[in-house]
Amino acid sequence: MRAYGYAKVNLALRVRGLRRDGYHELSSLSQSIDLADTVELIDAGVEVDTPGVPTDHSNTALAAVEAVRAAAAGNPAGVRLTKVIPTRAGLAGGSADAAASLALAGEHYDVAAEVLARIAPEIGSDVPFCFVGGTAVVSGRGEIVEPLDPLAGFALGVVVPPIELSTAAVFSAFDNLGPSESPSMGGAALPPALREFGPLENDLYPAAVHVAPGLAEWRAELSSRWGRPVAMSGSGSSLFAFFADLDEASSACDEVPVGSRLSAGCAVVDRGWTIER
Repeated sequence: MRAYGYAKVNLALRVRGLRRDGYHELSSLSQSIDLADTVELIDAGVEVDTPGVPTDHSNTALAAVEAVRAAAAGNPAGVRLTKVIPTRAGLAGGSADAAASLALAGEHYDVAAEVLARIAPEIGSDVPFCFVGGTAVVSGRGEIVEPLDPLAGFALGVVVPPIELSTAAVFSAFDNLGPSESPSMGGAALPPALREFGPLENDLYPAAVHVAPGLAEWRAELSSRWGRPVAMSGSGSSLFAFFADLDEASSACDEVPVGSRLSAGCAVVDRGWTIER
């Protein structure tokens, strides 16, 4: 038995002030896409095929399994991760792994879904959305997830430049910079299914560019090549644009600058994870 954890794209991300707990108040239109990591349970520890991913108890997938095991008073287990979602890219790869691990451990230890949902925010801010998945408005620090009807009628071209961004560094830059104008996407630039939510903006984009100026060059180059607006997901560095269908998105992603860590046409999906038995 294995689980697939789907990446998250912030179609829009607004950042408010600091909360008393030290987190920022957020409002995001979040969407799961079919870019997925694979999670399997093993006897102990963490096995992962990608350098730089933690293999100790700071690994969110292992933390999720251990939390479910504790709730069930079961025997210890570990995780094997096969990564496809780039790290430090604003696609919630670690949270996707944690959500898939919650689901898989829930099956293994026979823990109810409502218990898993209560565990999710304890693991990480993006884990509640990744556990629910699909399309949702996310608020608070990420723990409040309001599912929406599934979106359809478009695909995404997703490119991750050769830039790794620390979420903490980007939020720190956001706090230091103060209010800054972010690129806005609305009207006919949006697929019909998204126009009621427009204009879409990511408040963290100026901060991400402050930390990594090369991100602006990648965004401008992609926009020029694709002939359409390009936005950033999360705290970066992933960039995306809307296309009519998966074929068009995939073709566009064949024509990107050399050096990207990922370039893929992606379909939207209506869940955060899938278990394969």
